[in-house]
Amino acid sequence: MSMTGKRVLITGGGTGAGADLALGFAHAGAEVVISGRRSEPLRATAARHDAISWVLADVTDEASVQAMFAEAGPCQIVIANAGAADSRVMAKTTLDQWNAMIAVNLTGAFLTLREGLRQMDGWGRLIAIASTAGVKGYGKIAPYAAAKHGVIGIVRSLALEIARSPVTVNAICPGFLDTPMTDHSLEVIAGKTGRSRAEARAVLEAMSPQNRLIQPAEVTACALWLCAPGSEGVNGQALSINGGEA
Repeated sequence: MSMTGKRVLITGGGTGAGADLALGFAHAGAEVVISGRRSEPLRATAARHDAISWVLADVTDEASVQAMFAEAGPCQIVIANAGAADSRVMAKTTLDQWNAMIAVNLTGAFLTLREGLRQMDGWGRLIAIASTAGVKGYGKIAPYAAAKHGVIGIVRSLALEIARSPVTVNAICPGFLDTPMTDHSLEVIAGKTGRSRAEARAVLEAMSPQNRLIQPAEVTACALWLCAPGSEGVNGQALSINGGEA
């Protein structure tokens, strides 16, 4: 699968699934631009392949997102991957926590997809990395789930607007990923329940019928397929990578 001649912009590209996406597209021949709020992880990921460059950006800030695209140059593939997670029962969730989850997970995706579409001229692919929390509910993550449901709503609505163009938009919805973000969730579970990290990991693994965490490479493979010939009719979809979770 060759991505030669394509430029890809990936938000949240310094760690986790974003870093794997960057390396996957670079190895496929694409020119890759990754963005994030911290220079250290971006620099470290970019150092792993000559085709990866980086730019600082805050996806919750409109001007920052616009500057990100101006610095990156025309991109045929835009992946809205930046996100954050938090966990707390609804009754104890503060407005600040709600606003933070909506800002990075929903507003950030909106701004990235909107600006990505605006600068496309011809063939293009817009991809949002959502979550299984965008298609079902989980306890103690209402703001995060609401944001990811919103991302899928954006994708489905935008798909109808651009259906007659050579651009498609889709969401990839993985279950719990084997990434630093999930490591943080493990620490929270362990701290609140008294379980060990191994026991906490087993709890998350058990949520999948395959009894495992999803690997970032599986998300990358799905994204590459959405950008390859033969995927033209896939538009407005929420593609779950969840091991068969209902």
